[in-house]
Amino acid sequence: MSDCTIGDHEIGDDSPTFVIAEAGSNHNGDLELAKELIDAAADAGADAVKFQTFRADDLYVEDSGEVEYLDDERRIYDIIESMEMPYEWIPELHEYCRSRDLYFMSTPFDERSAEELSEYVPAWKVASYTSSHHPFLRHLAESDKPVIMSTGAHEMGEIRESVGVLREAGCEELALLQCVAAYPTPIEDVNVRVIETLRSEFDVPAGLSDHTLDPTVAPAAAVALGASVVEKHFTLDKTMEGPDHQFALEPDELDQMVSAIRATESALGTGEKRVLDVEEELFEKARRSIHAVEEITAGTEITEDNVAVLRPGERESGLHPKFYDELLGTVADRRIPEGKGVDWEDVER
Repeated sequence: MSDCTIGDHEIGDDSPTFVIAEAGSNHNGDLELAKELIDAAADAGADAVKFQTFRADDLYVEDSGEVEYLDDERRIYDIIESMEMPYEWIPELHEYCRSRDLYFMSTPFDERSAEELSEYVPAWKVASYTSSHHPFLRHLAESDKPVIMSTGAHEMGEIRESVGVLREAGCEELALLQCVAAYPTPIEDVNVRVIETLRSEFDVPAGLSDHTLDPTVAPAAAVALGASVVEKHFTLDKTMEGPDHQFALEPDELDQMVSAIRATESALGTGEKRVLDVEEELFEKARRSIHAVEEITAGTEITEDNVAVLRPGERESGLHPKFYDELLGTVADRRIPEGKGVDWEDVER
């Protein structure tokens, strides 16, 4: 798999999942609220906080009408314009993230926003709707930064084209995210198995940009399938005014998500099958072995009536059960007390 590094964080199979807390535009135009979002992400244990940087006149045609999913009577152009993050915030938010031991990230939607961000972000995040904007992908690839690209609302052939554009333009570090462009995404549509498809098809780290309402199901499933990156929107309060708050996680839910991701990573283990230290007591006490079920005097034949395959408990174990048939018919070489584990030393061979 191709290497990908975000700052000091290796992205890939042998590294912890890189968790991006997506603040998006949930700052509502308030710098202090943006900092509170950073605090919430740090407290939850995320690796990065990601905002969105755009200008409405670089994103939508002005007479663009309305969109139903936002449940807002304003034109989409006016909504987007109201969500713009001031460029002058960028250095301050970057420093505040550093003070909370987080990576500052922000998705650029246009060239001038990318230029404003370039000095401050360790990687580019490409939004789903930008992933087929080939000229913009070339612009980002020329910076030599890693690229994390979401794939919502695109077919595999289109993703293949976009990956080709990025690679031809010099992008050497790339991660792809399964994403469904629905806000919120029904749990039955999240399709986390696409993570495996993306990783296999393109030989790059893959992950999930999740828009489901549940804080743990899809992220944990994604990690179980090998997700190297998980991204999810969050807010301080779902009831706040703004288009992205209602489907975002609140701080306690973000904490649940990060905890579920880390617990899933722990549960996955190494793949090596061996007896673990935590199994040692039951390894000794509960694994069956051959024991005398009555006192056996020297010279007595070993039969199904005087030995059985039992758990030893506090007693010393006898022979492995695989030797049961071989043991039957032998003769006791010495007295074998009831309950004793029967060994080869106890019989004539």
